[in-house]
Amino acid sequence: MFKGSIVAIVTPFTNGAVDEEKLRQLVEFQIENGTDAIVPCGTTGESSTLDYQEHDRVIEIVIHQVNKRVPVIAGTGSNSTREAIEISGHAKKLGADGCLLVTPYYNKPTQEGLYRHYSAVAEAVAIPQILYNVPGRTGVNLLPETVARLSAHSNIVAIKEATGSLQQASEILDLCGDKIDVLSGDDFITFPMMACGAKGVISVTANIMPKEIASLVDAFYAGDMETARQLHLKTLKINNAMFIESNPVPVKTALGLMGKCSDEVRLPLAPMSDANKAKLAAIMKEYKLI
Repeated sequence: MFKGSIVAIVTPFTNGAVDEEKLRQLVEFQIENGTDAIVPCGTTGESSTLDYQEHDRVIEIVIHQVNKRVPVIAGTGSNSTREAIEISGHAKKLGADGCLLVTPYYNKPTQEGLYRHYSAVAEAVAIPQILYNVPGRTGVNLLPETVARLSAHSNIVAIKEATGSLQQASEILDLCGDKIDVLSGDDFITFPMMACGAKGVISVTANIMPKEIASLVDAFYAGDMETARQLHLKTLKINNAMFIESNPVPVKTALGLMGKCSDEVRLPLAPMSDANKAKLAAIMKEYKLI
């Protein structure tokens, strides 16, 4: 259902507030450069520090600006199942095409708890849902066997797999078959994951290089493996640079250097260190981004 180059879009701030005009401009930048779908209020969108009103407003702005040109997949995950259901319901009412639901963080639920959490959301809100597994940030790993159990729910259509493990992604693909789609959650392994059967990527790097990430995925779908492979290797250095500090600090710093929006992040995230900013700027100059 959802495939291709999907951007996990940043939430731009100016003086502590959501910069609605810059957000609209970023949406246009993505669509003009071939991005296939947009995810507002994901990890990269600093969802954890948006209040409820801001969360709904960011989703609303993106839906309005996109105007049905590409799908909008709203980040609606929470470590409270009731809260995830409520936020997902709001996203549906706003007109989102789907929801991205991160595994509950901090609580450290068992696999049974994860299964019941996602099942409850899937049963409560009739909207296409993407599971989001990123154990490096949440403290829990949604195992392939649990994903296979969840794939029986008709509202669960995909998983954003961000363990960085080709083995785990392959096990999900093997166990689930065509019941759900797998999307890479790590830019640096999009190409090998697609070679295993993934349908695309939910990308951080696409915030600054949407055309290149879309071109990699498009080349793969066109059967041009050599071009896809070359783009995989070409983007490896910038993909790694997006994680020299906690996401989204590097990508927001990069957007700031490009003049696309402020590099402002919300506490407890802090501005990038001067040393890392210099490294990032040097890499961006290599890619002719600045």
